[in-house]
Amino acid sequence: MAAVLGHRGPDDQGVWSEPEREVALAHRRLAIVDRSPAGKQPMLSACGRYVLVFNGEIYNHLLLRRRLKREFAWKGHSDTETLLACISAWGLQATLNKLVGMFALAVWDRKRERLLLARDRMGEKPLYYGWTGGGFAFASELKAFRQIPGFSNGISRDALCLYLRHACMPAPWSIYAGIHKLEPGCLLTIDRAAAANAPNGVLRAPFQAPGIRLHRYWSLKDVVTSGVACGEHREADMLKELEATLAESVHLQSVADVPLGSFLSGGIDSSLVTALMQRNSTVPVQTFSIGFEEEAYDEAPHARAIAQHLGTRHTELRVSSAQAMEVVSRLPEIYDEPFGDSSQIPTFLVAQMTRQHVTVALSGDGGDELFGGYNRYLRAPGIWKMFSRIPRVARRPLLRLLSAGSVRLDDDRRLTRWLAGRMGVSLLGEKFQKLATVLDSVEDMDELYLAMVSQWRNPAAVVIDGNEPDTLLRLRNDWPELEQAEQRMMYLDAMTYLPDDILTKVDRAAMAVSLETRMPFLDYRVVEQAWRLPLNMKIRNGQGKWALRQILYRYVPRELIERPKQGFGVPLGQWLRGPLRDWAETLLDASRLEREGWFHVHSVRQCWQEHLARRRNHEHALWPVLMFQAWLDR
Repeated sequence: MAAVLGHRGPDDQGVWSEPEREVALAHRRLAIVDRSPAGKQPMLSACGRYVLVFNGEIYNHLLLRRRLKREFAWKGHSDTETLLACISAWGLQATLNKLVGMFALAVWDRKRERLLLARDRMGEKPLYYGWTGGGFAFASELKAFRQIPGFSNGISRDALCLYLRHACMPAPWSIYAGIHKLEPGCLLTIDRAAAANAPNGVLRAPFQAPGIRLHRYWSLKDVVTSGVACGEHREADMLKELEATLAESVHLQSVADVPLGSFLSGGIDSSLVTALMQRNSTVPVQTFSIGFEEEAYDEAPHARAIAQHLGTRHTELRVSSAQAMEVVSRLPEIYDEPFGDSSQIPTFLVAQMTRQHVTVALSGDGGDELFGGYNRYLRAPGIWKMFSRIPRVARRPLLRLLSAGSVRLDDDRRLTRWLAGRMGVSLLGEKFQKLATVLDSVEDMDELYLAMVSQWRNPAAVVIDGNEPDTLLRLRNDWPELEQAEQRMMYLDAMTYLPDDILTKVDRAAMAVSLETRMPFLDYRVVEQAWRLPLNMKIRNGQGKWALRQILYRYVPRELIERPKQGFGVPLGQWLRGPLRDWAETLLDASRLEREGWFHVHSVRQCWQEHLARRRNHEHALWPVLMFQAWLDR
């Protein structure tokens, strides 16, 4: 199990076991803080009671050392040793509440014969667990489970439905029946006596059975509820406090015993993280970006201009379509379970390039969900308000007209650039077409949001014998009470899209090349402060991230950052009709689909043919299917 995770920790490996209790822990180490043998894992506590394996970083571990009341004979300066000492002194639950960091960890309590699994508050680090081969197992990636003698967990058709809708696998499901993802902010406790008996169904917090307890030690719902109820303060004071908290987060995350740098796309979030890094550094920060031949997807010139202004040591990789497409064959191995967000391709390329220079990179992920950055927050409420006034009999013809006119809009570059400048949105043809699709058959604003984040609107009609389970997006009674649609979308994105798609994408891409990524926006204190800001400090005058912009203007001229939001993608629709067509045709061959028996052939083939004929751009629906097929091949 440890051997197949060598890319996550190439520097060392260790195993600890108690054969008489049928317990074993293994670890692969990427040495970042205290690279000496004093940081080796699995690590036994000084008292001898606890054994720990841990993936991630505890940024405030030196402060925690000072808060421990009794003296410890420290062997080194690793955060792993600090974590064990805190658990010994306070217990795991109390320790989790004090941690500032990203982590997936497992603690074996030798006295109580109990295993405890915990994942960080926002879900930066992955943790899978489940019952297989006659026992209980856990790991950072699914490939480790497949090494277990007797592994026979089959593909879950219900989970496959969820995957087709979201293009990723939402926690707590995995592609395999009986193997789950621990949800962010959760703690699972399982007694050794209970480990042999698998519960029926998917475990979701809160869950309790004899010998098993799953609960949420930190709740974003509670943070949101208290944040929106706290009342407004002076904007200047709130901006000052936010900048201080962000600066502290960047400062803590800039500590490492190895070379460190920053991803720089030229957008608001990565530019602000980089600016705050450079402010605290006496030498130029190393920054990294990639550029593409296709102008509509190329943010490299913007990143270059900001790097020059901030005085960073900038490295840029120009990527051709051929280079990007070479990555496709590696994706099933990198992502280990089906993953259908095509921005995985540039994410891997920038991680691969960055790892040639540094071992740790800071990233701006999380800024969109916390501060109102996605276009859907800016456009969807107004669109729904206007669309809901149109008589129902006129809606379908209007949507067909919008869809037909959008198919070739992005091909007219002059018109697209002009409209993007007027409307503040790039790739307009693609977005108009998606708008026409999502507005079809929705009854309220929350249904519109669900449609906007769905790649297939009815995946159970595509997956043979599949039944789509309910997720948080449908369980409205589990949402905090939020009057404004923009806030509801931000909350749901932070609970689902952020950990299941964005953070999964970044973690697998970076760890495939042994690069550690850190996200200052996901420091829980930044998250809590973001939810204390009123909505008009996030979205104002048709622009998102207003508060972040005000802070960034102090470091970067306004004209360098004011432009339409692009996202981080590749011209996938064009590639599927061109150089990737033969590869896709092989995976979507009708006889093959029929033989394998996962998808209704007609649904998939119709989608593919419409895309090839340019009647619709189905890239976002086709890519998850193709990635499943490629994963199945692997």
